[in-house]
Amino acid sequence: MRTSDHSSPLLNGPRRTMLGVWAHPDDEAYLSAGLMAELRRRGHRVVVVTATLGEHGTSDPATWPPERLARFRHAELRNSLAALDVDDLRLLGYEDGTCAAHDGTAAIAAVIADVQPDLIVTFGPDGITGHPDHRAVSRWTTDAWVATRPEAELWYPTYTADFHRRWGPLNDRIGLWADQPSLPWADGADLVRSSCLLDDLLDRKIAALEAHGSQSRSLIELIGPATYREWVRVESFRSAVRPPTRRLAQASSDA
Repeated sequence: MRTSDHSSPLLNGPRRTMLGVWAHPDDEAYLSAGLMAELRRRGHRVVVVTATLGEHGTSDPATWPPERLARFRHAELRNSLAALDVDDLRLLGYEDGTCAAHDGTAAIAAVIADVQPDLIVTFGPDGITGHPDHRAVSRWTTDAWVATRPEAELWYPTYTADFHRRWGPLNDRIGLWADQPSLPWADGADLVRSSCLLDDLLDRKIAALEAHGSQSRSLIELIGPATYREWVRVESFRSAVRPPTRRLAQASSDA
């Protein structure tokens, strides 16, 4: 299927604001670049929060000491967001790999109070890959949402059973779930949105991912550009539960 989901009211009507909250540069591109590009194309506002600059994300720390890599990845992040027409970036300044030892709830709550988002997108409690920084950012953001703006929608990225069937061998080969004891997935009514990106949106997502070259280049070379393109084509999201128990209204999915 080569269609994009336009059914959510958040993609239509008056100008809305999406806030994405992530742990490291490139999280936002892998998990929501198509959604961000779609919202910007429709004239909506997109704000991105990044907890760390991923300064320890290298296998060559002699060449890339933390201070140098942080500067480089910050520039990559700016360039990646520019490919999606997003220019509002907020940095929280935590050290890469240490989020679980901190509580960034108040910092994120302050951004939510300032931005007043209609939609917040962040990791689910599973952290997608299980990374401790991802799980911490999920907890901070969910707690800040409950305390500050529970009337907004909160979406967690996820994957469908079809994704796991199609890409399971590749995911195992690259160790995608090495830190995740159970696969993140949702289907059917559990999905608030699942889109197989049209080529124009996918082109922008690929440009955003290629801008994160320090992280994406070796993977693209390993699996090949054509395979990589299809591997990142589908974006799926499930909705959080409004406090205390009521589920968010779910838009229909094109999955």
